[in-house]
Amino acid sequence: MFPHHREREQPIFSARAHVFQIDPTTKRNWIPASKHAVTVSFFYDANRNVYRIISVGGTKAIINCTVTPSMTFTKTSQKFGQWADSRANTVYGLGFATEQQLHQFSDKFKEVKDAARLAREKSQDKELANTALSIAAPQDLSDDLQSPPVMCVNGPEDKLFRSQSADITLSSEKERIKKMLSEGSICEINLEAELFTLQDSNTKLVAALHEANANVEQWKKQLAAYQEETDRLRDQVAELEAHGGHGPSDMLKDELTQSLEELEALLKAKDEEIHILQNKKVDYHEMEHDRDEAMHRLREMEMRNSELERRIQNTEQNLGNSLEDRDRMDSEIQRAIEILDIKIFDLNDLRQSLVKLIDK
Repeated sequence: MFPHHREREQPIFSARAHVFQIDPTTKRNWIPASKHAVTVSFFYDANRNVYRIISVGGTKAIINCTVTPSMTFTKTSQKFGQWADSRANTVYGLGFATEQQLHQFSDKFKEVKDAARLAREKSQDKELANTALSIAAPQDLSDDLQSPPVMCVNGPEDKLFRSQSADITLSSEKERIKKMLSEGSICEINLEAELFTLQDSNTKLVAALHEANANVEQWKKQLAAYQEETDRLRDQVAELEAHGGHGPSDMLKDELTQSLEELEALLKAKDEEIHILQNKKVDYHEMEHDRDEAMHRLREMEMRNSELERRIQNTEQNLGNSLEDRDRMDSEIQRAIEILDIKIFDLNDLRQSLVKLIDK
């Protein structure tokens, strides 16, 4: 089946990238789908008016995704992007060599998604036109008949037309709600992927913070030792200055002054490192806040999905009731048609009898 599609499809854009898929078990880690960078291409099927993303590693298709208007390509870093495929129930990730390649792929993804949306709208308009023609055909045939029974049958046919229109409306409503539910699932997958990224960054930042705290304690001890050494050297310098003297004492004084300057420079560097670690600690708190917001958005999305599922159930129930009403109406229409046929037959007999009477 895959080669058959490749024969009638044409590539419109290609890029080199490392391909990943989300872990189906944990939904938190990326699993490499290829050992090296592979070619990822957009294909267009002119016969079916369909766009697909295809990537082949060796003899295996690692990406075979049909682009739909509900898909969204998200840039999660300078060289990495992802999108969710609800049909395959997975999330694909692509790692590019440069930021420019990521922007080119993202722009092409948006262009193809818009083209797929236009293709779907044209297809839906064509289906609606065909449906309207098929519904209007029986009425056109009935207009060609020039007999009184046509006037009697128009009423039930009008009821039948309204029943079919109601069925089409209910089906459209069901498709719309299913689309809303699919979009909600895609948003939930995107939020989960974002949450997984935040949790991974949070874990790395916590480890760095623990290491920094341990280094700060060590540096504090070293700082205290340096301060004691500095005080001792200052006392020695003050003592030498109090005793006065020249020669070797001046040389010792210069050495102590140089040592004191080096220690002060070292203390200044350690203070700057402590300041940098304190700023990292502030970034860690901001990351925790972002993670809490992502969790809140995920809970809201779950509530929304539950509401959409409830609406789907109600719509299916209403659709079932409407189908039952339509079947019941069809039965009534059939009985009415049978009664009308009998009446028409009686009228024809009466007409023939009147004609015979007039001829006599």
